[in-house]
Amino acid sequence: MLHANRNGFFYVFDRRDGTLLMAKPFVKNLTWAHQIGYDGRPVKLPNQEPTAKGTKVCPSQDGATNWFSPSFNPATGLYYIQTFEKCSIYTKSDSGEWESGKSYLGGSQRTADDPKPERILKAIDIQTGAIAWTLAQPGPAQSWGGTLSTATGLVIFGSDDGALMAADATTGKPLWTFQTNQTWKASPMTYTFDGRQMIAIAAGSNIIAFAIHD
Repeated sequence: MLHANRNGFFYVFDRRDGTLLMAKPFVKNLTWAHQIGYDGRPVKLPNQEPTAKGTKVCPSQDGATNWFSPSFNPATGLYYIQTFEKCSIYTKSDSGEWESGKSYLGGSQRTADDPKPERILKAIDIQTGAIAWTLAQPGPAQSWGGTLSTATGLVIFGSDDGALMAADATTGKPLWTFQTNQTWKASPMTYTFDGRQMIAIAAGSNIIAFAIHD
């Protein structure tokens, strides 16, 4: 089983018994843990607790990735995931005594300016955990679309600037783009109509569909 977690680590498990086979970081900005131990538990790094001045922790509150779908292509052996390279500043504050019916947060969170937030499509080699290629996208790193990989060697995804894009599954080379000017909150899907493979995705209040040429 393959899983890129929002904590910044890519996991491979034996699907028969759940044994952890590998855990490797897949983002550059990762400050909260050094590695994943043989027992599957993170080896935490010190000084990551919120403070009055603010503590920078990476990945950000949004995670290194999130609920949007990854995809896998058995022909390339690559796992495709949309990632966030950004950090959060966590600030601790005195919220006074807890009172029923009132919010009690004890602090706040904001996105750090450094490093500059970035949305990056990454292809991970499932045998080694190495990053085979990356494709950075322009935008504020606030979109929430996933990936779709096809047997024809494509990766379809929503770019952070609002474009629907197709890239070469082996190299990451951009091949096609269609600008929707929407912030993605859905992942692409595929179906067949009249013998042709179609790609569809929700873009804002619209559903758009395209045919993949032979």
